[in-house]
Amino acid sequence: MATRSNPAAASSYTGPFITVAILFGIFGFLTSLNNVLVKKLEDIFQLSHGPAMLATAAWFFAYLVFSVPAAKVIEAVGYKRTMVFSLFVMSGGAALFLPAASMVSFPMTLFAIFVLASGVCGLQTSANPYVSILGPEHSAPARLTLAQAVNSIGSLAAPWIAGIFILSDPSRMLSSAATAHMLQGPYIAIAIALLLLGFVVMMLHLPAISMTREPVAGAGPVVERNIWSHSHTVLGMVGIFFYVGLEIALASITIQFCLAQGMTKVETAGLMLSLFYLGMMIGRLVGSAIMVWIKADKLLILLGVCGVLLLCAAMSTHGTVAIACLVLTGLANSIMYPTIFALGVAELGPLTSKGSGVLTIGNVGGAVIPPLFGLLADKTSIQYAFIIPIVGYLYVAYYGLWGHKPSRKEMA
Repeated sequence: MATRSNPAAASSYTGPFITVAILFGIFGFLTSLNNVLVKKLEDIFQLSHGPAMLATAAWFFAYLVFSVPAAKVIEAVGYKRTMVFSLFVMSGGAALFLPAASMVSFPMTLFAIFVLASGVCGLQTSANPYVSILGPEHSAPARLTLAQAVNSIGSLAAPWIAGIFILSDPSRMLSSAATAHMLQGPYIAIAIALLLLGFVVMMLHLPAISMTREPVAGAGPVVERNIWSHSHTVLGMVGIFFYVGLEIALASITIQFCLAQGMTKVETAGLMLSLFYLGMMIGRLVGSAIMVWIKADKLLILLGVCGVLLLCAAMSTHGTVAIACLVLTGLANSIMYPTIFALGVAELGPLTSKGSGVLTIGNVGGAVIPPLFGLLADKTSIQYAFIIPIVGYLYVAYYGLWGHKPSRKEMA
């Protein structure tokens, strides 16, 4: 069986960790930017909440298509090359916004989002397990949570930058074509930055981690199937499905919810979305520190319950209080993704890359839950639609209580 790098190499982990953490910030920024884009697409194409959520569906559908293939690419070429290739794909996806905006085409915009997200999927499938196994297994949840804090910094920056370059008030007085063309400059800049970053990562030294390379010799196809017999991994995939779905649904609707609750400026509502991500960042920084004393699964239970209580309060109140409760769910969300992921790949040994692929499939929740949330909001109200993410929080609490415990059925 392949093993982790030896302890003598631990001192060399800091540089690679910082490098990969920066990549976490990149895909956090792009995912958050796509959430903000939902409001812009509503304006450009005159869409209601449900159809506009197809932008999030296109983004996270890529995870369903490419998560398992990305894991196979990791096994074939390693983590670093997968990260570099993913950055190049992301650059191509961002560049596709140029023809999409020129054509003022919603389908072409969705295709550009899908290609960009495909690269993000590859980057995330490789970066998450790489950070998780870049050091002792017992500290993997804290390490991954810290990297996700950098992810939150990127997520926090996106609404602010979008408020300047994409959501600014003057666009409201322009035609749909002129408004769509405002997307070209930001996404061309993103495409160039991602291309350059790909070349930079290509030149950097990232230590090879052999833990996920090859299964035990002679195990044959049994090991190939074995990943699905690890209940904590499969249940973790479901947990990520619910978590990603509820996070994206709440983030995507925050601006619209704030306006519905009495805010008059879209930029101010965008600031509330930034505060949502600020809560996630603070929670991840604090969470990575207190996991030294409090077990990750216990925090998962606590924050799952907090998420339920906050949304119940947001459903039953109005105005500033309702907005505050929604924004505070960002704090509840903080450690959920990295903790579920780290618990889901625990004790997988040589199956870690396959487990990462399975867990990353769960991101497709961002393609399923937000459109359902948007459709329910259209038919009832945004507050009533909070029922859907409440179910997600309940499942996350269940995973922290029971679902995360490794229990593998031996296969003949």
